[in-house]
Amino acid sequence: MSKLNILIVEDHALTRFGLRTAFEDSSSNICIYEAENAQKGLNILGKENIDIVIMDLGLPDMDGIEATKIIKTKYPSKKVIILSSHEKEEDVMKALNAGANSYCTKDVEPERLLEIINSVSKGAAWFDPKVAQFVLNAASSRKNETLQITNQTKTTESNLTARERQVLTLISDGFTNNEIAQKLDVSINTTKAHVCKILQKLGVQDRTQAAIKALKDKIISVSYTHLT
Repeated sequence: MSKLNILIVEDHALTRFGLRTAFEDSSSNICIYEAENAQKGLNILGKENIDIVIMDLGLPDMDGIEATKIIKTKYPSKKVIILSSHEKEEDVMKALNAGANSYCTKDVEPERLLEIINSVSKGAAWFDPKVAQFVLNAASSRKNETLQITNQTKTTESNLTARERQVLTLISDGFTNNEIAQKLDVSINTTKAHVCKILQKLGVQDRTQAAIKALKDKIISVSYTHLT
């Protein structure tokens, strides 16, 4: 496994220390950089080969949303994980629109955060279960058809079959496995097998993360067939 260069942009020294210690104790394949404000973080990005930025929202000089926009404009290949104590829908959607690849709440366990970092480094779009529904609601609501997901200028290539794309679309529309089986006139076991394959191919752990990745990476289009 190649070394990951991670930049922590966080104004609280104790939080930075805690994250750095947890990462260094858990993995020898991580190199940590630190910045106490957005501008210093941007300066580091201009000098170092950073892979992933862990971004706080409440920074003193520039908020994390604005900093994420700048990062994604200047360095579109960089991954940004928002790490925040806020769980408000407005913050989550602003983060997504800014181009964030992940949104975690600060009560996440360090070991789980490391798993998320590895997942995001491989292309996953991970959102904390506490806030993931905001993303799906926005993507599947007529009231939010103007939602702009930045830095996605073309459809992401995937090796899903036509049937798997069909199942993934239904997952994103909120249908259960039983409902999908009925709609496609297949057995529940066949549906479960399709879902398992989809999770494997997308490199995600659950249906919600699969739906978010599909919508964010434009693997599928938003469907409104189940809405009134």
